[in-house]
Amino acid sequence: MKRAGLVLASATVLAGCSSIDVHRGYINDSVLIASVQPGLDNRESVRGTLGQPSLTSQFGDPVWYYVSSRTAQAPFSQPRIDTHSVLAVHFDEAGNVVSTDVTGIDQIARIDPESDTTPTLGRERGFLEDLFGNIGRVGAPGAPGAGGGGRPPGQ
Repeated sequence: MKRAGLVLASATVLAGCSSIDVHRGYINDSVLIASVQPGLDNRESVRGTLGQPSLTSQFGDPVWYYVSSRTAQAPFSQPRIDTHSVLAVHFDEAGNVVSTDVTGIDQIARIDPESDTTPTLGRERGFLEDLFGNIGRVGAPGAPGAGGGGRPPGQ
């Protein structure tokens, strides 16, 4: 009985330490990707073969992008990207396939923020200065928008 409880506890602990794999986006199928031929296929045949693109270009030449990414996350850690690929299908103005490009994880830009605060220009004000900073300034003669200073109306 003790041995079964120990085995069950060990299995539970080990199951909690396993990594979580998540796939997002387009599922790459090399046979389908290879079947898209420049000069033979058009937008409709590409949509029929590969499906709806993840995103399309808004400016410049018409390009459809099929984005695929797989991440893994160990317990108590940040997820990390295992595989990432982008299939770009370039079209001419008539809608025919001109070329296809596949890029991988080497094109990912890693961004590391420096801290939890955003640096701002100007001087730093404390809580009390924020709270009481405008006392005596608003409506004072000569202050912009106060109606004071300058000539009286009619002169």
